Amino acid sequence: MPKQIIIAEQHHLAAVFWEEHIQELIVATGNQQVSDIYLGSVENVIPGIDAAFVNIGDAERNGFIHVSDLGPLRLKKTAAAITELLEPHQKALVQVMKEPTGNKGPRLTGNITLPGRYLVLMPYGKGVKLSRRISVENERSRLRALAILIKPPGMGLLVRTEAEGKAEEAIIEDLEFLQKQWESIQYQANSAKPPILLNRDDDFIQRVLRDVYSADVNTIVVDSPAGVKRIRQHLMNWSGGRSPQGVFIDHHQEQQPILEYYRVNAAIREALKPRVELPSGGYIIIEPTEALTVIDVNSGSFTRSATARETVLWTNTEAATEIARQLRLRNIGGVIVVDFIDMDSRRDQLKLLEHFTKALKGDKARPQIAQLSELGLVELTRKRQGKNIYELFGQTCHTCGGLGQLANLPAKAEAEAIESSPIAVPAIARESANSVRPILPNSVERSDRSAPVVESSPDLDRDRPARQLELATNDRDLGDINGSRRRRRRSKDLLIKDESGEAETSEANINNLDRDSDRYNNNDERKSRLQSRVRGEEADLETVFVELSELEQEIYALLGVSPIINTQKEYKDPKSVLVYVRAAEEALPVATAASKASNTTDATDNETASNSPTVESKEENNGSAEDTEDTSDRRRRRRRRSSATK
Repeated sequence: MPKQIIIAEQHHLAAVFWEEHIQELIVATGNQQVSDIYLGSVENVIPGIDAAFVNIGDAERNGFIHVSDLGPLRLKKTAAAITELLEPHQKALVQVMKEPTGNKGPRLTGNITLPGRYLVLMPYGKGVKLSRRISVENERSRLRALAILIKPPGMGLLVRTEAEGKAEEAIIEDLEFLQKQWESIQYQANSAKPPILLNRDDDFIQRVLRDVYSADVNTIVVDSPAGVKRIRQHLMNWSGGRSPQGVFIDHHQEQQPILEYYRVNAAIREALKPRVELPSGGYIIIEPTEALTVIDVNSGSFTRSATARETVLWTNTEAATEIARQLRLRNIGGVIVVDFIDMDSRRDQLKLLEHFTKALKGDKARPQIAQLSELGLVELTRKRQGKNIYELFGQTCHTCGGLGQLANLPAKAEAEAIESSPIAVPAIARESANSVRPILPNSVERSDRSAPVVESSPDLDRDRPARQLELATNDRDLGDINGSRRRRRRSKDLLIKDESGEAETSEANINNLDRDSDRYNNNDERKSRLQSRVRGEEADLETVFVELSELEQEIYALLGVSPIINTQKEYKDPKSVLVYVRAAEEALPVATAASKASNTTDATDNETASNSPTVESKEENNGSAEDTEDTSDRRRRRRRRSSATK
């Protein structure tokens, strides 16, 4: 069947299509790629694993080389421990066998190989080898004789499948190119200082054509006009200067990117999923693990066969064909275990294995079927060639960390409910919630453990905020603080007793001071007395206005947290801060409120101090006894004021 090659040189990605399906992906990315040749330095030798680590220029990971892959790096030709064959800081000319995966560095070898179009030059090898895919005996004899004649002394040659039927001149020309490449590498290795990269296939188009192009390819599409010229040039060189026949070479000029137009990206997204649908309605599940890859076959909705035996055999046959394609597409290597649907007939088992072997025959990684186990599992191995599709295009989920599962813990719902609250409670408030025990405000005036009421005097009133803060920090009084704050929110305004026993609002109704200023100004004696008290109390205190909605006030009171944390300011001595809490809808800018309070001589006697209990309003009337007001009168006056403000 004809094949198509789609090359996206800009992304170093190529796809091979066969029967409108992607059979293989070629990707060249990363710092260390297969066939790269480095001049490295031996860092340390580990006799416990018969291996050494070689520095090839990667600051994070060193290369790994086993004792069986040392080749010409051996200091002794006889068998010995690796500590006698290698020594630290020794120069090492190595080649990358396997690209780095996960936390593992690249696998290295000292047996250098240089691949060409028709031949593979092995500078440290011996003899002549032929590809197993050359099946015609006369052609094998011709190529073997030619390779023996042209083989350089002291080197080895491997004749590739593409050399079948090619002229001798083309094969000799390919060998001359490889010899020049090896001479250049040797010259650099003698003059360079390790670690350094000596050779890499920088021409991505040449690499793709060398590894994938064959006589059954009829279409090649590339993403640049310069790529078209280079493709023609390479094919002419391999054809003895003749223009390639039967191959359509095109430049992709559509507005949609080449990878999207030919659905290469869509195929990659599907290949990252574990489930693969089969044409008949069955499906397979592919699950890669650290040790091996497990593939499970299921019949799914396929029930069109006459008997169960035919259904099982048909589904397994389709699955075997698709598994062979998925192994190449995903570039899965290592140990692979396939769990086909159980078949009782031994004849059906052998028929399935024969079909599976035929489907794997076109894979260049040479998969080898080991056996059919007693449990009906088919075991096979596939040579690792570069990174698989999960390492190239996969990304670990940042939510589950690659587990594929999210923990649903018992206390998770409660924690999410707290986090999703409409009012963002500060962290300090959430911490205090664990230690504060809210008390229902059934005792409005005082509780048994509340702070005692202190009679008003100028000295005591001046020190009252400090004492209140000290009481607020005491765990013994936190419950009373919550109850008093709830009482203060219901009354909403602190009351100031005037000489006639009437009550005026001082904090929440601060806007009414402008309206009542004339009445205060007419009474010079009372104005002077109130001004003196305000100056005496606020001389040593810093006034802060905090705007809170009723819901926020409720939450802060329940948690026993001071509103001062909303000021976003640090105070050296919080005890010297006088905090006024105002409703958000009635709030004024701090500067305006302070100005009006000074002009109209705000006669406020009750400060809402940080973390302090409610202080009952008291005022001396000509030095006489204090006035008190019961709860019913307060509620009556509160309703009267709220109706007036509305």
